[in-house]
Amino acid sequence: MVKLVWDASFKRAYKKRVSPNTQLKQLFWDSMETFCENPFDARLKTHKLTGKLAGLWALSVDADCRVVFKFLKDKNEVLLIDIGSHEEVY
Repeated sequence: MVKLVWDASFKRAYKKRVSPNTQLKQLFWDSMETFCENPFDARLKTHKLTGKLAGLWALSVDADCRVVFKFLKDKNEVLLIDIGSHEEVY
């Protein structure tokens, strides 16, 4: 089971981009539940990032919503960094 750690910037992005949208909020929490059970579940499309975001990972909440995160020392803890559309987070 993976433990989620929310970065301050992630909290702000969540409140701004996800919280007002009830449907996206539900999709986010469903995705996080799946992620905690298996971070590499095929439905999440978890992938490494490159370029200026090298060392970080991303997963898909829906067709356009991404969560950027980083695995901490042991892969049982994840730091959530940003959430938003493809253009907003990359």
